[in-house]
Amino acid sequence: MKTGSVIYELRTKAGLSQEALAEKVFVTRQAVSRWENGDTVPNTETLKLLSGLFDVSINTLLGSPRELICQCCGMPLEDSLISHEKDGSMNENYCKWCYADGNYMYSNMDDLIEVCVKNMTDENHPEAEVRSYLKATLPGLDYWKRYEELSDGGQFEKFKSLLKDEINALNIEGMPKVEKLNSLAGSYINLEYRLPNGSRVKFLDDNATYLGNQLECEFGGTRCFGVAAGMDFILVCTYEEGGADPELVIYKKR
Repeated sequence: MKTGSVIYELRTKAGLSQEALAEKVFVTRQAVSRWENGDTVPNTETLKLLSGLFDVSINTLLGSPRELICQCCGMPLEDSLISHEKDGSMNENYCKWCYADGNYMYSNMDDLIEVCVKNMTDENHPEAEVRSYLKATLPGLDYWKRYEELSDGGQFEKFKSLLKDEINALNIEGMPKVEKLNSLAGSYINLEYRLPNGSRVKFLDDNATYLGNQLECEFGGTRCFGVAAGMDFILVCTYEEGGADPELVIYKKR
Protein backbone atom coordinates (compact mmCIF):
# COMPACT_ATOMS: atom_id res chain seq x y z
CA MET A 1 0.00 0.00 0.00
CA LYS A 2 1.35 3.43 -0.93
CA THR A 3 1.74 6.31 1.52
CA GLY A 4 -1.26 8.21 0.18
CA SER A 5 -3.55 5.22 0.61
CA VAL A 6 -2.23 4.58 4.12
CA ILE A 7 -2.90 8.19 5.17
CA TYR A 8 -6.37 8.12 3.63
CA GLU A 9 -7.23 4.89 5.42
CA LEU A 10 -5.94 6.15 8.79
CA ARG A 11 -7.68 9.51 8.41
CA THR A 12 -11.07 8.06 7.51
CA LYS A 13 -10.82 5.39 10.22
CA ALA A 14 -10.19 8.17 12.74
CA GLY A 15 -13.21 10.10 11.42
CA LEU A 16 -11.13 13.12 10.38
CA SER A 17 -11.73 15.36 7.40
CA GLN A 18 -8.78 16.53 5.34
CA GLU A 19 -9.15 19.93 6.98
CA ALA A 20 -9.12 18.44 10.48
CA LEU A 21 -6.04 16.34 9.77
CA ALA A 22 -4.28 19.34 8.24
CA GLU A 23 -4.86 21.36 11.42
CA LYS A 24 -3.46 18.62 13.63
CA VAL A 25 -0.18 18.33 11.70
CA PHE A 26 0.14 22.04 10.80
CA VAL A 27 -0.24 21.85 7.02
CA THR A 28 -2.90 22.95 4.54
CA ARG A 29 -5.85 20.86 3.38
CA GLN A 30 -4.30 20.96 -0.09
CA ALA A 31 -1.15 19.30 1.28
CA VAL A 32 -3.22 16.43 2.70
CA SER A 33 -5.02 16.09 -0.61
CA ARG A 34 -1.71 15.89 -2.49
CA TRP A 35 -0.48 13.16 -0.13
CA GLU A 36 -3.61 11.09 -0.62
CA ASN A 37 -3.51 11.56 -4.38
CA GLY A 38 0.09 10.34 -4.43
CA ASP A 39 1.48 13.63 -5.72
CA THR A 40 3.75 14.24 -2.71
CA VAL A 41 4.90 12.54 0.49
CA PRO A 42 5.02 14.23 3.94
CA ASN A 43 8.43 15.46 5.06
CA THR A 44 10.26 13.80 7.96
CA GLU A 45 8.90 16.07 10.69
CA THR A 46 5.34 15.70 9.43
CA LEU A 47 5.74 11.93 9.28
CA LYS A 48 6.72 12.02 12.97
CA LEU A 49 3.56 14.03 13.76
CA LEU A 50 1.41 11.59 11.78
CA SER A 51 3.08 8.66 13.52
CA GLY A 52 2.22 10.09 16.92
CA LEU A 53 -1.29 11.07 15.92
CA PHE A 54 -2.26 7.66 14.54
CA ASP A 55 0.07 5.59 16.77
CA VAL A 56 1.65 3.80 13.83
CA SER A 57 5.27 3.60 12.76
CA ILE A 58 6.77 5.78 10.05
CA ASN A 59 7.52 2.51 8.29
CA THR A 60 3.77 1.84 8.14
CA LEU A 61 3.07 5.35 6.87
CA LEU A 62 5.56 4.79 4.06
CA GLY A 63 3.82 1.59 3.02
CA SER A 64 6.11 -0.79 5.01
CA PRO A 65 9.06 -0.76 2.58
CA ARG A 66 11.25 -2.67 5.04
CA GLU A 67 10.75 -5.47 7.55
CA LEU A 68 11.24 -4.19 11.07
CA ILE A 69 12.82 -6.43 13.70
CA CYS A 70 13.84 -5.63 17.25
CA GLN A 71 17.55 -4.90 17.31
CA CYS A 72 17.84 -6.45 20.77
CA CYS A 73 15.84 -9.71 20.63
CA GLY A 74 15.18 -10.12 16.90
CA MET A 75 11.37 -10.16 17.16
CA PRO A 76 9.46 -9.07 14.01
CA LEU A 77 7.85 -5.72 14.81
CA GLU A 78 4.23 -4.80 14.24
CA ASP A 79 3.04 -1.34 15.25
CA SER A 80 1.48 -2.68 18.48
CA LEU A 81 4.84 -4.14 19.56
CA ILE A 82 7.11 -1.17 18.81
CA SER A 83 8.73 0.60 21.77
CA HIS A 84 8.14 4.21 22.76
CA GLU A 85 10.39 6.99 23.99
CA LYS A 86 9.61 9.05 27.10
CA ASP A 87 7.84 11.65 24.94
CA GLY A 88 5.54 8.97 23.49
CA SER A 89 7.18 8.83 20.07
CA MET A 90 7.92 5.41 18.58
CA ASN A 91 11.39 3.92 18.49
CA GLU A 92 11.22 1.58 15.51
CA ASN A 93 14.45 -0.19 16.42
CA TYR A 94 13.09 -2.10 19.42
CA CYS A 95 10.10 -3.98 20.78
CA LYS A 96 8.38 -2.74 23.93
CA TRP A 97 9.87 -5.60 25.95
CA CYS A 98 13.47 -4.63 25.19
CA TYR A 99 13.23 -0.83 25.36
CA ALA A 100 10.79 1.38 27.24
CA ASP A 101 10.69 5.05 28.23
CA GLY A 102 14.30 5.60 27.26
CA ASN A 103 15.64 2.51 29.06
CA TYR A 104 17.18 -0.63 27.58
CA MET A 105 15.68 -3.50 29.54
CA TYR A 106 18.49 -6.03 29.06
CA SER A 107 22.20 -5.72 29.71
CA ASN A 108 22.96 -9.45 29.73
CA MET A 109 22.43 -11.46 26.55
CA ASP A 110 22.14 -14.75 28.44
CA ASP A 111 19.28 -13.35 30.56
CA LEU A 112 17.46 -12.28 27.40
CA ILE A 113 17.99 -15.69 25.82
CA GLU A 114 16.47 -17.42 28.85
CA VAL A 115 13.36 -15.23 28.63
CA CYS A 116 13.02 -15.71 24.87
CA VAL A 117 13.48 -19.49 25.12
CA LYS A 118 10.53 -19.75 27.52
CA ASN A 119 8.28 -17.83 25.12
CA MET A 120 9.46 -19.29 21.81
CA THR A 121 9.71 -23.01 22.61
CA ASP A 122 6.80 -25.13 21.35
CA GLU A 123 6.17 -28.54 19.79
CA ASN A 124 7.56 -27.33 16.46
CA HIS A 125 10.54 -25.48 17.92
CA PRO A 126 12.27 -27.43 20.72
CA GLU A 127 14.30 -25.62 23.38
CA ALA A 128 17.69 -26.65 22.01
CA GLU A 129 16.80 -25.35 18.54
CA VAL A 130 15.50 -22.03 19.87
CA ARG A 131 18.52 -21.53 22.11
CA SER A 132 20.92 -22.28 19.25
CA TYR A 133 19.07 -19.85 16.96
CA LEU A 134 19.18 -17.04 19.53
CA LYS A 135 22.87 -17.53 20.31
CA ALA A 136 23.65 -17.27 16.60
CA THR A 137 21.29 -14.35 15.88
CA LEU A 138 21.52 -11.94 18.80
CA PRO A 139 25.22 -11.02 18.49
CA GLY A 140 24.54 -9.69 14.99
CA LEU A 141 21.81 -7.27 16.11
CA ASP A 142 22.62 -3.58 16.41
CA TYR A 143 22.07 -3.28 20.17
CA TRP A 144 24.52 -6.03 21.05
CA LYS A 145 27.08 -4.92 18.45
CA ARG A 146 26.95 -1.38 19.88
CA TYR A 147 26.34 -2.34 23.51
CA GLU A 148 29.24 -0.34 24.95
CA GLU A 149 28.03 2.75 23.10
CA LEU A 150 24.32 2.35 23.86
CA SER A 151 24.40 1.02 27.43
CA ASP A 152 23.93 3.30 30.45
CA GLY A 153 26.96 2.06 32.33
CA GLY A 154 24.91 -0.27 34.52
CA GLN A 155 22.57 2.35 35.99
CA PHE A 156 19.40 0.50 35.04
CA GLU A 157 20.78 -2.76 36.43
CA LYS A 158 21.46 -0.95 39.72
CA PHE A 159 17.84 0.20 39.75
CA LYS A 160 16.65 -3.39 39.14
CA SER A 161 18.86 -4.64 41.98
CA LEU A 162 17.42 -2.02 44.36
CA LEU A 163 13.92 -2.95 43.26
CA LYS A 164 14.53 -6.67 43.92
CA ASP A 165 15.76 -5.82 47.42
CA GLU A 166 12.61 -3.78 48.10
CA ILE A 167 10.34 -6.58 46.86
CA ASN A 168 12.12 -9.24 48.90
CA ALA A 169 12.01 -7.00 51.98
CA LEU A 170 8.20 -7.25 51.89
CA ASN A 171 8.59 -10.82 53.23
CA ILE A 172 5.35 -12.05 51.70
CA GLU A 173 4.47 -15.45 53.13
CA GLY A 174 4.85 -18.26 50.62
CA MET A 175 6.54 -16.13 47.95
CA PRO A 176 10.08 -17.18 46.97
CA LYS A 177 12.88 -14.67 46.79
CA VAL A 178 12.88 -12.67 43.57
CA GLU A 179 16.13 -13.38 41.75
CA LYS A 180 15.37 -11.79 38.35
CA LEU A 181 13.13 -9.06 37.00
CA ASN A 182 12.09 -9.32 33.36
CA SER A 183 10.36 -6.74 31.19
CA LEU A 184 6.60 -7.30 30.96
CA ALA A 185 4.11 -5.55 28.69
CA GLY A 186 1.20 -4.02 30.58
CA SER A 187 -1.38 -5.51 28.23
CA TYR A 188 -0.23 -9.02 29.22
CA ILE A 189 -0.26 -8.56 33.00
CA ASN A 190 -2.93 -5.91 33.65
CA LEU A 191 -5.30 -8.17 35.58
CA GLU A 192 -8.64 -7.03 36.99
CA TYR A 193 -9.03 -7.39 40.75
CA ARG A 194 -12.20 -7.49 42.82
CA LEU A 195 -12.14 -5.04 45.75
CA PRO A 196 -13.87 -5.68 49.11
CA ASN A 197 -16.74 -3.37 48.09
CA GLY A 198 -17.45 -5.55 45.04
CA SER A 199 -16.06 -3.20 42.41
CA ARG A 200 -13.33 -4.28 39.98
CA VAL A 201 -10.17 -2.33 39.20
CA LYS A 202 -7.00 -2.52 37.13
CA PHE A 203 -3.83 -0.85 38.39
CA LEU A 204 -1.58 -0.96 35.32
CA ASP A 205 -1.39 0.69 31.91
CA ASP A 206 -1.83 -1.65 28.94
CA ASN A 207 0.60 0.46 26.90
CA ALA A 208 3.38 0.61 29.50
CA THR A 209 6.26 -1.80 30.14
CA TYR A 210 7.00 -3.01 33.66
CA LEU A 211 9.56 -5.13 35.49
CA GLY A 212 8.39 -8.33 37.12
CA ASN A 213 8.26 -12.10 37.25
CA GLN A 214 6.05 -15.10 37.96
CA LEU A 215 6.93 -17.26 40.97
CA GLU A 216 5.57 -20.61 42.17
CA CYS A 217 4.18 -20.62 45.70
CA GLU A 218 6.49 -22.24 48.25
CA PHE A 219 3.49 -24.05 49.75
CA GLY A 220 2.70 -25.84 46.50
CA GLY A 221 -0.74 -25.82 44.87
CA THR A 222 -1.80 -24.33 41.56
CA ARG A 223 -1.63 -20.65 42.38
CA CYS A 224 1.36 -18.51 41.38
CA PHE A 225 2.67 -15.18 42.60
CA GLY A 226 2.91 -12.37 40.08
CA VAL A 227 5.20 -9.40 40.67
CA ALA A 228 5.07 -6.17 38.68
CA ALA A 229 6.87 -2.93 39.44
CA GLY A 230 7.56 0.48 38.00
CA MET A 231 9.52 3.52 39.04
CA ASP A 232 6.98 4.44 41.72
CA PHE A 233 5.14 1.27 42.80
CA ILE A 234 5.34 -2.46 43.56
CA LEU A 235 2.41 -4.80 42.92
CA VAL A 236 2.19 -8.42 44.08
CA CYS A 237 -0.74 -10.71 43.34
CA THR A 238 -1.65 -14.37 43.11
CA TYR A 239 -3.57 -16.14 40.35
CA GLU A 240 -4.34 -19.49 38.76
CA GLU A 241 -2.97 -20.66 35.41
CA GLY A 242 -3.38 -18.09 32.65
CA GLY A 243 -4.05 -15.27 35.13
CA ALA A 244 -7.42 -16.68 36.20
CA ASP A 245 -9.02 -15.68 39.52
CA PRO A 246 -6.45 -12.99 40.45
CA GLU A 247 -6.17 -11.69 44.00
CA LEU A 248 -4.23 -8.58 44.96
CA VAL A 249 -1.72 -9.19 47.76
CA ILE A 250 -0.12 -5.75 47.95
CA TYR A 251 0.07 -2.50 45.98
CA LYS A 252 2.75 -0.29 47.48
CA LYS A 253 3.98 3.14 46.46
CA ARG A 254 7.75 3.47 46.43
